[in-house]
Amino acid sequence: MATDSSSCRTPSTWSTEEPADSNVVPVADQWREQQSSPVFDYDDELRFYREHFRSACAIQAGDHVLDVGCGAGQTTRDAARAATDGQVVGVDISERMLEQARRTSLPNTTYLPADAAVHDFPPASFDVCISRFGTMFFADPVAAFANLRRALRPGGRLVLLVWQPRDANEWADAIPSALGGTPSDDSPFTLGDADRTRDLLTAAGFTGLHVTAVREPVYYGSDAETAYANVLRLREPQQLLAALDADAAERARAALRRTLAAHETRDGVLFDASAWIVTGVTPDAGDPDVGSGDGRSTQ
Repeated sequence: MATDSSSCRTPSTWSTEEPADSNVVPVADQWREQQSSPVFDYDDELRFYREHFRSACAIQAGDHVLDVGCGAGQTTRDAARAATDGQVVGVDISERMLEQARRTSLPNTTYLPADAAVHDFPPASFDVCISRFGTMFFADPVAAFANLRRALRPGGRLVLLVWQPRDANEWADAIPSALGGTPSDDSPFTLGDADRTRDLLTAAGFTGLHVTAVREPVYYGSDAETAYANVLRLREPQQLLAALDADAAERARAALRRTLAAHETRDGVLFDASAWIVTGVTPDAGDPDVGSGDGRSTQ
């Protein structure tokens, strides 16, 4: 698997819902929806990744697309506009997020509350499977990716956007550290090792694997005060503050304000971040080379 690098700018993300399926992995719910209020705009936070991902997806007219972990539906709508007379199915474990997505639904989009890791999709029914930060939480990643592969037609494409390791993502440490917490949840970074991700996808039956590095900041608001309000809508900062006594909480709030002010730029409050765009294909019908990759990645 080859590894390229894309860097456009050099100068995330913490929900609690009942899962749609009884076997949903709880950590995905806890991370992907940790916004304690719908006011927090996850799409806005990832604004600098939107064009990278949309370009990598390369949806064509007539494509049938599966969007895994679609959240409030921005990536589903982007795919639907490109697919024109095709169809896009957005899947998420959170009904709350899907309710938001349905408010801006397009005629060729549908939304499904389900755990994509185990949901019984019609076999060979999609041309492309895409996911923006929605595949890092599978309890059994090989089985989950194999399930997605079965949903793809022979020669179908997989396009993932996943975080690189924690130490390549300033946001993952800076905000909890400012509040006196010790970052301990590595679940968002389970696909951060490109070689391991290649191995998982190869074992799941994907071929033609390719990895591209993307370095873009995450965005928390137009200025430090806006960012402060946004960050405190996230569940992890709320929990960290709730664990402190009044004086310690006040000091932590002041430290958070200083951290956010230090990251204020003319483009808003930005924290350094790095991700991988991972692409692969399903074997053509009758291809005997189902489990083979195409070389080690280099980072």
